[in-house]
Amino acid sequence: MSDLRTAAETAVRQCMNLRSDESCAVVTDDRREEIGEALYAVASEITDDAVLLRYPPGPQHGAEPPEPVAAAMRSADVVLAPTSKSLSHTRARGAATDAGTRAATLPGITEEVFTTGLDADYERIREECDRMFERVAGAEEIRVTSPQGTDVTFQPGEREWHSDTGIVHEPGGFSNLPAGEVFVSPESANGTYVVDGTMHPHGLLEGKIRIDVEDGYVTEISDPEVAAEVEEAAESVGRDAYNLAELGIGTNVAVTELVGSVLLDEKAAGTVHVAIGDDAGIGGDTDAPIHSDGILREPTVYADGEVVDLPKSNGRSP
Repeated sequence: MSDLRTAAETAVRQCMNLRSDESCAVVTDDRREEIGEALYAVASEITDDAVLLRYPPGPQHGAEPPEPVAAAMRSADVVLAPTSKSLSHTRARGAATDAGTRAATLPGITEEVFTTGLDADYERIREECDRMFERVAGAEEIRVTSPQGTDVTFQPGEREWHSDTGIVHEPGGFSNLPAGEVFVSPESANGTYVVDGTMHPHGLLEGKIRIDVEDGYVTEISDPEVAAEVEEAAESVGRDAYNLAELGIGTNVAVTELVGSVLLDEKAAGTVHVAIGDDAGIGGDTDAPIHSDGILREPTVYADGEVVDLPKSNGRSP
């Protein structure tokens, strides 16, 4: 519990800056109760208005929590959500932050990821995010290549870039924890990206997954299990399940190697991740019951034709 305690202190105090006059709701499920309890223990030392809510795990990432949980999220000043299935791209989370709640979701978090990803200086991570944001946010075109065969071009269009710094001190702020990425939901994309890092349902990959994209939609997925997950989502929303939802660049310099957790690995400094499906929670207009990230280990990123220096791990400056 001591390692969980240290990570919980970072989350509650540094990342969320919970104050004694604020309310805090820790939302967890039956599979992540110990992490929820660690966060609640720290929060309850700061404020008397802290609650711990637990519910059965959702059926998939993006599934809505029970309405009493959603109501608690909307009414709290601060929400921390360590759950086995992601609440990041839910309407419940969006309604909470729209109401002014400061929220951090910890989707699929494990004790290893919790202690590793939050053993970090989030002020330094914020600096890396700011530097990356400044470099890419004004670009009309972002191209990503890799030695594994990636060559894909994104057009952000009018969509806003976002910076997931892990510092959530302003009303309505939102972040994943562990944090550290700059990301956008592009208006369109074309090309091929090859995932060689981590992707659900496999975790850390031994091989590669090739994904083809045309006019902002995935047209081919080489891996049968990933393809099946997208096909299942398409049964309810059709083509929207194949939406090219996100381009993200990892900026967490404390993550030194991939461990098989999308939540942590997509934040690793120097990596890129690309997601399929829902983007309504990150500035897009597609509402789908899936948001599937794939991580690229060795990307080269170009902003309007110019190479972007990516951050490096181990605390070294680029």
